[in-house]
Amino acid sequence: MLTNPVLMRTVTGRTGDVVLVPAARAKNARTSEVRWLTPRAFRRWVEVGLRGHGADGLPDAGWAGRLADRNAAFADLLFSSGVRLTEGASLLTLEVPRLQLEGGQYYAGRLARVVAKSKRARTFYASSVVVGEVEGYVESSRARVVRRAQAAGRYDGLPMRLVTHETGRRRRLLHWRDQDGVVGQTPLTEATVDERMSLFIEGPAGPEPLWLWLNEAGLPFHPASWEGVFRTANERCERVLAPVMSEPPFCTPHMARHSFALVMLVVLNHVMDRRMGLTPEERRDFRMLYGDPWRMVQDLLGHAQLETTKHIYLAPVADLQLRSLLADFQPADGPLREGELAPVFARLARESEGIQDLDDKLVAR
Repeated sequence: MLTNPVLMRTVTGRTGDVVLVPAARAKNARTSEVRWLTPRAFRRWVEVGLRGHGADGLPDAGWAGRLADRNAAFADLLFSSGVRLTEGASLLTLEVPRLQLEGGQYYAGRLARVVAKSKRARTFYASSVVVGEVEGYVESSRARVVRRAQAAGRYDGLPMRLVTHETGRRRRLLHWRDQDGVVGQTPLTEATVDERMSLFIEGPAGPEPLWLWLNEAGLPFHPASWEGVFRTANERCERVLAPVMSEPPFCTPHMARHSFALVMLVVLNHVMDRRMGLTPEERRDFRMLYGDPWRMVQDLLGHAQLETTKHIYLAPVADLQLRSLLADFQPADGPLREGELAPVFARLARESEGIQDLDDKLVAR
């Protein structure tokens, strides 16, 4: 039996109706500020809004969108990893995880301290499908705009730092020289957004940006510009899907982050149940008897705040459970499929305010 893995509580909604919301949600948080999409709702938003599909799920012959693979890969990266807009938008090509021959469902990347909102470097995880999407973008449309920019001389005379080589493993240093011949080095984790936009490498046909996401001119796509991409996608979803569904999906970069948190909570609970062989009822009994491990450690250390336990005293192993569950998880009955949890997400959407799902008539493809 599928159960809701999120502990819920009842509140009075804006219209006076009684609705269910996550019990851990801050009491002063307004429902209008927190929104989520289920995986299938997000997938439809990407297909229609960013890839130009029609309401029937097929490519629209009249679609004139450009750099659809870039836009879809970026949105999927946010949804898959939970990184913030600026964190994902300022990645360099050398910071993106690469697919490995040995496979794996998730790959780890590292966010630089300077671009992270917390100002602490941290690990992020992206699914193998999304990593493949990013690699596909790099090798296709990104390579094409770079070649066009080189042929048009757009990189000539730009204030750039040409990275000549990299040293260090734990503390990666980028060694560069600028257009005046001045040499220097920058720790990768200390490179600001503006500095990252000026970093290039020498490619087969001349300088190429290290900045991952490029515009049609082959120049770095500014992080703030992604808001416009999402807005345009929302407008197209409204226009295409409004005739066939009451509430077409919409998304913002931060909603992708919220949705990631919801999805990971559901998925990790599901993975833990399958790995440990626990039913939802047994898992609840286990937690009632022994409590949450993080809370137990917090009590032992006498911390008033759980965050102190996690991020100061146990920071090196804060993601230990996540790494253990995601590293090489291959259940006996096959890899976890998105559709396998669709009923759970559908129930969450029905029982919770602010979670977007699809109308039943649009699920079948």
